Amino acid sequence: MSALVIVIMLAAMAVIAAWVASLVTGDYSWVDRSWSILPVLYVGIFAGAARLRDVRLDLMAILVTAWGIRLTYNFARKGGYRGVEDYRWGVLRERMSARQFQLFNFFFIALYQNLLLVLISLPALNAYQHPQRTITVTDVALAAVFVLLLVIESVADNQQWRFQQEKHRQVARGLNPTVRFCQRGLFRYSRHPNYFFEIAQWWVVFLVGAVASDSYLHVSLSGPVLLTLLFVGSTRFTEGISLRRYPEYAQYQKTTSAVIPWRRRTAPEGPITATEGA
Repeated sequence: MSALVIVIMLAAMAVIAAWVASLVTGDYSWVDRSWSILPVLYVGIFAGAARLRDVRLDLMAILVTAWGIRLTYNFARKGGYRGVEDYRWGVLRERMSARQFQLFNFFFIALYQNLLLVLISLPALNAYQHPQRTITVTDVALAAVFVLLLVIESVADNQQWRFQQEKHRQVARGLNPTVRFCQRGLFRYSRHPNYFFEIAQWWVVFLVGAVASDSYLHVSLSGPVLLTLLFVGSTRFTEGISLRRYPEYAQYQKTTSAVIPWRRRTAPEGPITATEGA
């Protein structure tokens, strides 16, 4: 049985498992819980099929595993494995009829997202089909870029985490935080820096696979393209929710780049507060 067939079979099982689990539990974040695990498994299958003797594939497996560890840790500390559901699904349930949401649940949450996890892993198939026993300068350079992106994304995660923890402590003490969303550190230059570095890492993975075949025209190109589009849509939807919760978020949008880190369009003395947005 080929490595690709094994990956497809596992992905099909993941679709069914996520869909059935959502129906049984009423929790629609099961794909979120496997998001950081399945690509690691898929890339590992291709590397294993090459008997861990393909240097480029082994490098890809190491990089994707590091990505998975970071994301799993960040997801776990926010309660993702303790039954905390993505708040956006609740918003969508309120906007859709029960039938509409169940169709969305199967076709987008369970099916499409699992398909996307396969597609972003397919650069490993490209590398598998073009074996490489020695590492190249280009591979090393791309790996270095990936690690840099991973480290900076971890910094963004920690900045957001520390801000949210402090915000929760203030609320627990009966205080009303005047700064209600993170605007410090990397969030001074991008409203979603972690989105940018996440997307960029999978573009690097694609490039590693493209180097293997010396061609950018491969089905694996669909992975980072569709992932980018997913994050664009997610940004718009998430920010719509943020605007309803925090009217001052509109000022933040005016001063700060959406995804790509960039200098602020204006430089206010301090963070945008709830009072400023009133």
